[in-house]
Amino acid sequence: MYSHLLFNNLNRYSSISEDDFEVISKVLTKRLVKKKRTLLNEADICRNLFFIEKGVLRSFTTDKDGTEHVMQLAIEDNWIADLGSFITQSPGFLNVEAIEDTEVVLLPYVAVDTLCEAIPKLEHYFRKLYQRAYVAMQQRYNSVQSKPAKERYEILIRDNPQFAARIPLIHIASYLGITAESLSRIRKQVGNFHQL
Repeated sequence: MYSHLLFNNLNRYSSISEDDFEVISKVLTKRLVKKKRTLLNEADICRNLFFIEKGVLRSFTTDKDGTEHVMQLAIEDNWIADLGSFITQSPGFLNVEAIEDTEVVLLPYVAVDTLCEAIPKLEHYFRKLYQRAYVAMQQRYNSVQSKPAKERYEILIRDNPQFAARIPLIHIASYLGITAESLSRIRKQVGNFHQL
């Protein structure tokens, strides 16, 4: 199985040869996840990293009142997982669900260490990927604490222009830590240029 999108993604932060990618490809599997179906449920152990070839996924938690809190929104050419669960191989707290019919490539935990030993440049790639994930988490936390909701929305859509057209308002609002009604008002203030 050869994925040009994944090959190019790996080479964004490292230099993986085609021969190395052939070795990596042997442990990968592909899966189609239908819209509104879950790929991972909270309390499960996250046994794979998910690379999105086509579609949109979200990760979220559900509080005791049943309210969902979106942690990550991800489209093509991005990874998603319950990273804490994946690294520790213990039960996690995130759900991962398809917002659209989505094609994902699964990289299993059991193969990562072996692959990184055999291909040191892959270990370099994952170090960069984890660093970027940590920085993004810190920036998001800081943004929620210090920036007004309108500015958070504008930054999100500036950095991810496809989100406005492909992700329901309720999920974007949850990701931003505001109500759907507040986001609807913000979108009217910003103008309709973000909408199809």
